[in-house]
Amino acid sequence: MEINNSDYKILIVDDVRANVMLLKALVKKNNYQVLEACDGKQALNLFEEHKPDLILLDIMMPILNGYQVMESIRTGSTKPDVAIILITALDNKDDIVKGFNAGANDYISKPFNNEELEARVRHQISLTAAKKEIEQKTRDLITVIKNRDKLYSVIAHDLRSPLSSVKMILTLLVSELKGVNINVDLYDLLDEANRTTENIFILLDNLLKWTKSQIGKLNLSVQKIDIVNIIHGLIDLYSLMSQNKRIKITVSPESKDAEIISDPDIIKTIIRNLLSNAMKFSYSDSEVIFNVEEKDECVIISVEDFGCGIPEEKKANILSDKEMGYTSYGTKNEEGSGLGLSLCSEFTKKLGGHIWFESEENKGSKFYVCLPKVYKEITTTE
Repeated sequence: MEINNSDYKILIVDDVRANVMLLKALVKKNNYQVLEACDGKQALNLFEEHKPDLILLDIMMPILNGYQVMESIRTGSTKPDVAIILITALDNKDDIVKGFNAGANDYISKPFNNEELEARVRHQISLTAAKKEIEQKTRDLITVIKNRDKLYSVIAHDLRSPLSSVKMILTLLVSELKGVNINVDLYDLLDEANRTTENIFILLDNLLKWTKSQIGKLNLSVQKIDIVNIIHGLIDLYSLMSQNKRIKITVSPESKDAEIISDPDIIKTIIRNLLSNAMKFSYSDSEVIFNVEEKDECVIISVEDFGCGIPEEKKANILSDKEMGYTSYGTKNEEGSGLGLSLCSEFTKKLGGHIWFESEENKGSKFYVCLPKVYKEITTTE
């Protein structure tokens, strides 16, 4: 992949002018665009205005230190995944770990070797370039999906089945090797591969179902099903992921067996996306609670989390097609496609039900799905 360095902006942040000048000389030598800040507050202002691709960040600074700058960026809405290299005189292991936990992609100690710094910058820029290319290809793929029926069968047969096998193998390995005396770094890599594969599988499954729905090939298979049994099955499926984030998933004691006549696969997709969404936006060591309530003609399923909640300005469009393709980040910077909740809304309507939510920022969200006990095909005229 050919990279044009002049297309990429690098923000240099250091309160020592001599350090800024040296870094600037090294960066400009490689034809990158350069921005410079002498303190954390100025860095954040430049970051918001120019949205750089990489930040070379000092830790010990006045006004806001490097950790505070990273925290503001990683929890903000402006390019929270920007690459950050810490350049610091602190060489203590705890300080380095703290930097990575705060969201650093890499670090280099002062005084640094010029060639090493240039190599680390090249590496981060290459990762950023690769990510941009993947994102563009993903957008192109979604456009193709909308217009080509044949793509569905290719994805379904050539990708979904082998990916499902890989997912099951990785899940088994992570489960069986937990606590076994193996290299910790290797186990962490395996665990990360398992989570990534699971996320890709969910995205692929959502895309497939959404595509079938868009091209009119989503055929419902209506049968008698037990909602509570489906929920317990999905909780078991997500048990490993919930353990990794230390999230307890429970079914409210008030929930009772509730049978409805509907499509089990579509209902599983709705509940799975709501559960995945709740886990994504939950904090570690918190809880996700399911509740099932029977009414005269319907069953109401709720999924409640105690996470970061939804900002007021996002609530109006959270279940609409306007959010499709928008990536929001979870409490541990988990990425999403923006497709899951839109799919829940569309599929709930297809089953003759409706969906809504309650949410308070920094306190959590509660999504409700009301489904008729007996599915009746809905016909619409345009």
